Amino acid sequence: MDNPSNRRCTLPDLGLRVAAAVLLLLSPAAVTPAAGDAAHDTAVHSNYLIIVRSPYEYDKNVHKNISSWHASLLASVCDMAKEALEKDPASVTRLIYSYRNVVNGFSARLTPEELDKMSKMDWFDRALPEQTYHLLTTHTPQMLGLMGDARAAGLWNTTNMGEGVIIGVLDDGIYAGHPSFDGAGMKPPPAKWKGRCDFNKTVCNNKLIGARSFFESAKWKWKGLRDPVLPIQEGGHGTHTSSTAAGAFVPNTSVFGNGVGTATGMAPRAHIALYQVCYVEKGCDRDDILAAVDDAIEDGVDILSLSLGHEEAIDFSDDPVSLGGYTAIMNGVFICAAAGNTGPSAATLVNEAPWLLTVGASTSDRRFAASVKLGDKVELEGESLDDPKTTKVDEPRPLMRDAADGTCANENVLIAQNVTGKIVVCEPGGVVSTEKAKLLKRLGAAGMIVVAPPAFGPVIIPRPHALPTVQVPAMAGMKIRSYVQTQRTPTASFVYKGTTLNNPESPMMAPFSSRGPNRRSRGILKPDIVAPGVNILAGVPRIEDLELPPNERMPLFDIKSGTSMSAPHVSGIAALIKHAHPTWSPAAIKSALMTTAETTDNLRKPISDVDGKPASYFAMGAGHVNPHRAMDPGLIYNMTAIDYVPYLCGLNYTDKKVSTIIYPESPVECAKMPKLQEDDLNYPSITAILDQPPFSVLANRTVTNVGAPSSTYSVEVDVPATVKVEVNPTKLTFKALEEVQKYAVTIKSADGKMPTGIVEGQLRWVSGKYVVRSPILVLPAGKAPPRAAAKTSL
Repeated sequence: MDNPSNRRCTLPDLGLRVAAAVLLLLSPAAVTPAAGDAAHDTAVHSNYLIIVRSPYEYDKNVHKNISSWHASLLASVCDMAKEALEKDPASVTRLIYSYRNVVNGFSARLTPEELDKMSKMDWFDRALPEQTYHLLTTHTPQMLGLMGDARAAGLWNTTNMGEGVIIGVLDDGIYAGHPSFDGAGMKPPPAKWKGRCDFNKTVCNNKLIGARSFFESAKWKWKGLRDPVLPIQEGGHGTHTSSTAAGAFVPNTSVFGNGVGTATGMAPRAHIALYQVCYVEKGCDRDDILAAVDDAIEDGVDILSLSLGHEEAIDFSDDPVSLGGYTAIMNGVFICAAAGNTGPSAATLVNEAPWLLTVGASTSDRRFAASVKLGDKVELEGESLDDPKTTKVDEPRPLMRDAADGTCANENVLIAQNVTGKIVVCEPGGVVSTEKAKLLKRLGAAGMIVVAPPAFGPVIIPRPHALPTVQVPAMAGMKIRSYVQTQRTPTASFVYKGTTLNNPESPMMAPFSSRGPNRRSRGILKPDIVAPGVNILAGVPRIEDLELPPNERMPLFDIKSGTSMSAPHVSGIAALIKHAHPTWSPAAIKSALMTTAETTDNLRKPISDVDGKPASYFAMGAGHVNPHRAMDPGLIYNMTAIDYVPYLCGLNYTDKKVSTIIYPESPVECAKMPKLQEDDLNYPSITAILDQPPFSVLANRTVTNVGAPSSTYSVEVDVPATVKVEVNPTKLTFKALEEVQKYAVTIKSADGKMPTGIVEGQLRWVSGKYVVRSPILVLPAGKAPPRAAAKTSL
């Protein structure tokens, strides 16, 4: 390497030493943010993630730590003038973060000329331009069986509510004084905890044990973004997700009289550590995400919950969630990520790496029932968050539609129509419904009917509005529209029915939940599972877009929907499993959740999608989470982090990219190891791509006994007649816990030809109370990475 004393950026040499010292003082943790700013630079700079070629390591006799080494690498190409350095030695560095765990590299601000010069260095692998990720935005503990009932004890009784488990949440901040984060009755965090809480001691407690902001990269991307100093909640997202995962018991909660009860997270006695990486109306910077995961691993978290993602199918070696997730499982940290909110279109899923648990969204069995009663006595069902006890629109009012495009977005048209005292029907489109409500209230309307988009089917996402509002499905909206058009004096009134539970056909797929197939690895089924993500009541600092009368208290709970809400449900459930099985690997926890998932609703019918048809595997993965069964799954599909290396080689990743993903493990040479096809990865689901003659696939699996010490499992296979499935052996006999058995599955086309479409089936290993289920997904030819070399059976 170049001699640090022989570089333009180090003039005078004091500059580098001062800058490195500042780096060390600012953060002793896994990621070191750089000091100073680039005010003296005259060229155009951009943020880059710089990947250092493995196995490059720094000379510990020359550099005290990795951050000073990274500073020296950056200094070798920086273009600062001598005058600028003499005026402000701290400005020598444009190093943003120096990573120690998640990737072999650093993030920095560079000019195009500097980047070109850097690309010629022998230590340089590649540079990734900045990227922005986005947030993927009660009663559910009872629905999921955590609280128990008269027939059986709940899971909280057997897991002590996740006591001693630390859940790290990456989000947009937290309202630290919220009652959901009350530490009363909580034990101190375990001795392994090394993180910190940047709030004062009045709000940092044994519940909220960690709270930090990661801002060093974002501040350069979004000019005018204030340094948060503290991870104070800007929006309602981070407080909502954190309290969903592990919020304390808060009695007598509701949203304007709806959903009255005790609010609590999935793991009420687990600890929370919040890492702020996202900013309202901006997003989440990739390099800040990497820095937060890097520190969280060293802080000692057990679970990482990420309700964020990038809509593009980013290469695993370039994606911070994939990179950080791999390092997390390498350190025994379970990582749970949201699937995305761009459904129901196909191939919209995010967070696709197989070492992540990817969670889609489903409905719960709770509704905030209200209906629109038309003048002809027809009553159309919908939902509302109006207070059912105090809101009165029970007398018929004149009913009208927006005469423009129906969306209630044109104020001039509404004024001309004279909406005063009327109920106005608003179609989807234009601004959000909460803004429409403010406009109509200002114009004197008596109420509003919001029609949901047709793609939502029967699913309603109610929001609090500024005037009485009932939200109805698109089919009901069509009937209302026809009524208005055919009646001379149409009228309507609202009927409020309050909160209803145990509604039939629950759960159902959420319309917005992103769908497979997996764009980065077609042979791995994603999402993995689904969990409640529609109309989830949890803590917030305030209800967004809501105007209240003077002196009226702002509610501290709100209803939100998204896979952002699904992921923390499963993160909390994973904490319960971690408490009960502290030695289980992340893969073991993932397997337990997937192989015990439900595929039927509360009527014992197949879980349906919003179109009324059974949900596909690309929508629901293995099925809906069942915490009680996941606690005792019988068999698990276990893996270590290093087991993914042959799989990555099988995807034809270059040695450099594989080495980037698995850092700090030793670099690999794929040519010197067997490549693993996707269907041979020891995954709890089985995907077979029948795209080549003889249209037959052999998938090998290994299971570990964690159920009854002495047990025999028999296989049951359900597939359509278009495919044939053979399992060898057909019985697995275990004599002890932790005993490992192998089996092979041959999946082939029944007629010897390539399937004309997607085929779904299932494989079950059954022994007494245990049913260990794996979805079988058969795909025809399609866009996919080249397949690895042929393999042999067991």
